[in-house]
Amino acid sequence: MTRTWTPGTTDEALAAIATTPRLVIALDFDGTASPLVPDPMSARALPEVKAQLERLAALPNTHVAYVSGRSMDDLRVIAEHDDDSAIALAGSHGAQYWFPGSGDEDAPGASPDDGVREELWAAAQPIVDRYEGIGLEQKTFGMGIHARRATPEAEAAAFAEVDALVAARFPHWRRRQGHRILEFSSRTEGKDAAMRVLREHFDATGILFAGDDVTDEDAIAVLGADDLGVRVGPGESAAALRVDTPQDMAALLEALAAERSSGRE
Repeated sequence: MTRTWTPGTTDEALAAIATTPRLVIALDFDGTASPLVPDPMSARALPEVKAQLERLAALPNTHVAYVSGRSMDDLRVIAEHDDDSAIALAGSHGAQYWFPGSGDEDAPGASPDDGVREELWAAAQPIVDRYEGIGLEQKTFGMGIHARRATPEAEAAAFAEVDALVAARFPHWRRRQGHRILEFSSRTEGKDAAMRVLREHFDATGILFAGDDVTDEDAIAVLGADDLGVRVGPGESAAALRVDTPQDMAALLEALAAERSSGRE
């Protein structure tokens, strides 16, 4: 059962993950590190989240990652990420990776089929154009249809049309629906795959993963007894803990950093 963590309080699960020998802190970006914003490319991590992730990444045997459905290029933009960063990245729901010291490491599998992908974009664009507030995000392995600026009625109608288009012409593509976004990908990886890759890459003994959306539950579902899942905001979740906002997520990271630092003094 998911219990709400309140800033300033203690929690035995948070205290336990703070003491694991080799820790990975993995965060979804939109809605977790950053508030949800109408323009997807204007999203930025809250300063207080960035500060705590930098603090954690500086600790021994402690690794930090963003895990996002964004394509790697877009994720690097919104995360303000450069080649000197200590933060690992998992993009495209676990089909793309960037690691400190080694750089890009795409997951095994088919490369983007530019012709098919661009055919999908071209077919979806007239649908998107018919509805005010609906936007098309071109992704490395597919596309996202955003509705944060649209009315609920426009969202439902546009999503229904795009669903019918993809079902008819690209029925094998993976479908995901989250907070006011509908996504399709030629790759089948989910954020559960990203948990396995991060665990193996860093030889982690524990992972703290936090996310706010349906796709984040894929990652939370594969966490083990020595890991910790955190849900940001409302919604049914398998996570042990819940915080209300990205600001509260920053407070949880601060508590984690303080606990982990004190254990090493």
